[in-house]
Amino acid sequence: SKRDGDRLGFPVFPLEWHDPKTGEISSGYRESGYLPGAVVNMLALLGWNPGNDQEIMSLDEMVRLFDLTKCSRAGARFDQVKAAWVNHEYLQQAPNNELAKTYAALLAVEGRTVNLDAAERVVALMKGRVNFVRELVPLCAFFWEAPSAYDEKTAKKRWKPDSAQRMAQLADLLQALPSFEIDVQEQAVKAWVEAEGAKLGDIMNAWRLTLVGEGKGPGMFDISAFIGRDETLRRMRRAIEILG
Repeated sequence: SKRDGDRLGFPVFPLEWHDPKTGEISSGYRESGYLPGAVVNMLALLGWNPGNDQEIMSLDEMVRLFDLTKCSRAGARFDQVKAAWVNHEYLQQAPNNELAKTYAALLAVEGRTVNLDAAERVVALMKGRVNFVRELVPLCAFFWEAPSAYDEKTAKKRWKPDSAQRMAQLADLLQALPSFEIDVQEQAVKAWVEAEGAKLGDIMNAWRLTLVGEGKGPGMFDISAFIGRDETLRRMRRAIEILG
């Protein structure tokens, strides 16, 4: 019911609905970020199942598998968590270039204009971590701007007594590379870590903190290659200065 939706924070209407009497606005599934196929899939499974464990199905599959005798006689119960999971599964199957358009439009609302190719790269790296495209906006902010602060808990755990020195050495290494391609970075950094007798995990965790501001995100070489050499070095040196 609409009352349940308002109370628990999930949409009830297919599209955003404006109450003509009260002016109240109720969010729709489309505006909440649900993909059309996911909504159809979710609704089909509310009162029916194909008789096996398959839960993600195309419309054609549902038509082929549907059997009226397998419909439930009991009232259907909406599961918000399950609905988000279904949307996640459809998100993984969706073309990255289409998701990138939605992501870029959401960033534009926040006042940030981005290149669609760059947005697609972020989507490809991060869509596996979200249920809705809108969740990429706060989750992926570090791709577009340097951290303004460093997570205290992460810093306490990941920033070692020698991290500032190690990050300064790493910055010099990255600056001297002939190319900033992912494979070039990875080969050079891992060779340096081995030669230094350092722990790769310690280096990567401290480096992540300098670029992201906390302990999240995809592979470090994906991040550094995306933001580029100059921005990588700028973030590293600022973190060294602040974290000490």
